[in-house]
Amino acid sequence: MEVYARVRRAVQVDGMSIRQASREFGLARKTIRRMLEFSLPQGYRRKKPVQRPKLGPWLGVIDQILLNDQSQPRKQRHTAKRVWDRLKSEHGFDGCYTVVKDYVRQSRLQHKEVFVPLAHPPGEAQADFGEALVVIGGVEQKAHFQCMDLPHSDDCFVVAFPAENTEAFLEGHNQAFAYFGGVPRTILYDNTRIAVKEITGEGERTPTEAFSGLQSHYLFAAKFGRPGKGNDKGNVEGLVGYARRNFMVPVPRMGSWEELNTQLLEGCRQRRERKLWGHTETIAERFEHDREQLLPLPPSSYEACQKRTTRASSQALVRYETNDYSVPTEHGHQQVLVKAFVWEVVISCSSEIIARHSRSYGREELVFNPLHYLALLEQKSNALDQAAPLQGWQLPDEFLELRRQMEARLCKRGRREYVQVLRLLETFSMAEVSAGVRQALRLPAISFDAIKHLVLCAIEGRPPRLDMDNYPHLPMPKVALTRAADYQVLLQVAI
Repeated sequence: MEVYARVRRAVQVDGMSIRQASREFGLARKTIRRMLEFSLPQGYRRKKPVQRPKLGPWLGVIDQILLNDQSQPRKQRHTAKRVWDRLKSEHGFDGCYTVVKDYVRQSRLQHKEVFVPLAHPPGEAQADFGEALVVIGGVEQKAHFQCMDLPHSDDCFVVAFPAENTEAFLEGHNQAFAYFGGVPRTILYDNTRIAVKEITGEGERTPTEAFSGLQSHYLFAAKFGRPGKGNDKGNVEGLVGYARRNFMVPVPRMGSWEELNTQLLEGCRQRRERKLWGHTETIAERFEHDREQLLPLPPSSYEACQKRTTRASSQALVRYETNDYSVPTEHGHQQVLVKAFVWEVVISCSSEIIARHSRSYGREELVFNPLHYLALLEQKSNALDQAAPLQGWQLPDEFLELRRQMEARLCKRGRREYVQVLRLLETFSMAEVSAGVRQALRLPAISFDAIKHLVLCAIEGRPPRLDMDNYPHLPMPKVALTRAADYQVLLQVAI
């Protein structure tokens, strides 16, 4: 560049001729004329397209291979080396690898998609699911976390679930709207089957019943991206990666899903204090513009569950997604309504809730409530020891002692009366019944009526009044006359 400037100054300022400049600087006169024509070096300029005499006949074949690749999985597309191998083996190409590699690179650059920068008005959102590995209660499993992003302010909400299903989708919206304090006017989704039942030939989306109910409850508008085009909702796609890298590295090890979601919520709150590139305000400050445009929250959240009608079996079991949940035996063979929430399963019969269970995400599991079978076991007491719903039911030690004494005194009737004592747990808490059993063992007053009386007296705060004439099978107390020799024992202890 220094020589370039000296040549131009010598000729145009000092009046040196081109012939003399050629001799002085050792440059061709043609080169000096080009230097005088342009103030800066122009570099090499190609005057005609690159000629590929060897590759020319096969350009159509290469273009077709690259075109077909666009509909194939990304990890199974042709490399330049594979294209060269196919040209040699299938078409007898005898050229070198470099010309093929250069053409493939240039062709792919020409076909790469170019995007338009977008402006996002306040009050709009994008939503998507992501996956990450977590350890919950010592068990390594996959977490499906739902992300909702407000592109105008870059505020976000992340919550994790054991599965990506309808109830998780709905519950994620409930919690996101509660976190933002309002409902976005428009939410952009991908074409998930949870929200879209089908796409018509004209590109219209038919929403699912659950998604239509969610929209009707919160009154937001929905948009959907093009199938397979994640860049249509690039903000939330970036949030999914950000949450995985920043909230879930290292792999979270939590005792419960509630602990994990508490940590994710805290991560979202801390992120509000950040200033992102190109902005002078924090996310929390920019969120105020979003807040002004959010729709108000309805008085109650949406019932985030999947509903299904089925029939209880002869064993008082209701099946939902390969798992069986128990109901009270009086509802066996009856039609019931199952409401599957993220964390629990609620079963109703004739508008009355008859059972609640913690949701199981295993397969072919039996989820029992022992109390559901006690009424039947009172009639079929011989099945007490083999009753599957009672297996693994951890009862306090006083219950075992109570059963031993009842069966020793009353035989089969004692087993039935023991089940009647267990049925008190249908009405009273374990602590209340356990206290009544312990008091009955101390008296002793080993019977169902006595234990029920003791439990009620403890709750009502009055002293018990047991009429022993009502319990002829109980041992009567023996009162002996007091003798002076009896006090001798006390005197020996004192000495």
